[in-house]
Order: sequence, then C-alpha cells, then structure tokens
Amino acid sequence: MKIGIFDSGYGGLTILSKIRDRLPQYDYIYLGDNARTPYGTRSFEVVYQYTLECVKRLFSMECRLVILACNTASAKALRTIQQTDLPHMREGLRVLGVIRPTVEAIGSLTRTRVVGLLATDGTIQSQSYPMETEKLFPDIKVIGQACPMWVPLIENNEHHSAGADYFVRKYTDALFAKDSRIDTIILGCTHYPLLIEKIRRYAPQEVNIVTQGEIVAESLADYLRRHTEIETSCTKEGTVRFFTTENAEKFQSSASIFLNAPITAEHIAAL
Repeated sequence: MKIGIFDSGYGGLTILSKIRDRLPQYDYIYLGDNARTPYGTRSFEVVYQYTLECVKRLFSMECRLVILACNTASAKALRTIQQTDLPHMREGLRVLGVIRPTVEAIGSLTRTRVVGLLATDGTIQSQSYPMETEKLFPDIKVIGQACPMWVPLIENNEHHSAGADYFVRKYTDALFAKDSRIDTIILGCTHYPLLIEKIRRYAPQEVNIVTQGEIVAESLADYLRRHTEIETSCTKEGTVRFFTTENAEKFQSSASIFLNAPITAEHIAAL
C-alpha cells in the first residue's frame, strides 16, 4: 500500500514535502487535478464530484489511505466521502483532510481566543473552520478573509514581486480591520506558505502564523501509530510518484516552485 496525497493543483506539494520530511520511509503517490483547477471558486457539488473521482483513482493505484492536501476539498468533499461513499467501498479504505488537525493545533496558540483565517473563497464560504473550531474550542472565534489573488500570483511565480506585496497587504489589512484582537492566523490554503514572509511583514509582529505542513505531517504520524493495521500494510521504500491531469512537463516546471527540486511527473486523464 502507498499513501495517496491529493490536491486540486500544486499547493498540496507543500504538505507532501513536510510529510516526507517527517515520514520519509513510506511510499507516496501525489495526484494534482491541474486540468480542473481551481477548486476554490467551484460549487460544493462540483468539488465533491471531482474530489471523489480523484480519490477513487488513487485507491485504484494501490493507495489505501488518501490525504486531501487541499483545504477546499477538505471543506467541501471530505465529510460526504467519509460518511456516504467509503461505507460502500471495499473495507479498509481511509480518507483524511487538513482542516481538523489544523484546528486541533490552534487551541494552545491563541491567547485572545480570536483567530484569523486567510483562505480561498470556497474555504471561507464553506464555514468549515468555524464549525470545526466550535466543536473543539467553543470559546474561540474564527474571522475569515478570502484572498482570491494569492493562488494565481504563486502559480505564475509572481509571489516574490512588488505586486504580490500589494495583495498580501490588502488582504492582511482587511482581516485585522474585522477584529484587531486576532493573535493567531491560520493559512487555510496550502499555497500560502510561499507568501509567509510577506504575511509576517504586514501582520502585527506578535501574531502567530500557522502553516499546515508540519501539523498534517505530525497528525499523519499519530494516525499511523494508532492504526497499526494500516501502518504495517504500507510499503516502505521511500519513493514518490507524481501524477497530474494536465500537461506533465508544465507540472514539472511549476512543481519546482513548491519543492525547490526537479521532479518527474506523469500525465493521467481526468475521469
């Protein structure tokens, strides 16, 4: 068995990188649905359908455990897949997301109990972060701010430019205008760690900025410790294969922005 990592595009590579740092011994398959990205502006129904198709594809590629390394997919598709689809599939298949472990981590970070969320339109509209936070920490208030320009800036390799500074400051200022008590910010999109230095520049110095890679990696390590039947079935040769529903050469080029290393990708047709 291999561990599947799914994202609508490239952002999940930041999650995969941290997972491999923490758990280098396992074999991974990364699937980016680049032909149909972005997911952030699509309806719940479309995101669910696309995500389910890609999860099934990863299951067919010897992945028994799939991580939705995409906040939009985690927000709009994870629960339905877990509750409606998995019970009708072969036994032992698992799908995990990135929102729950992120929320679990913020309880010990915020002192004011007011947390900011920078994310895509889809993740903000889903209200997944406030709902998950309410379950675990009813005293924490989550304030969301959509950042529609950040993903295009990153995927066009413009995140180091002065133009990027304008949009980082715009959305960061808009977040704090909603509530100045915010003392912790969740970067609720897996692309956003590439902008973290700029976000730190425009956020108050004392604010905690939470990225998801290390959190998800540690959560996966804990999950495998608690589910020995899955852990023992994982193959351990330290390999990773990359698949994209778009052009493989384009994926290889853009992936280097996220991984800082060359990779070889393979094309796989969207379902």
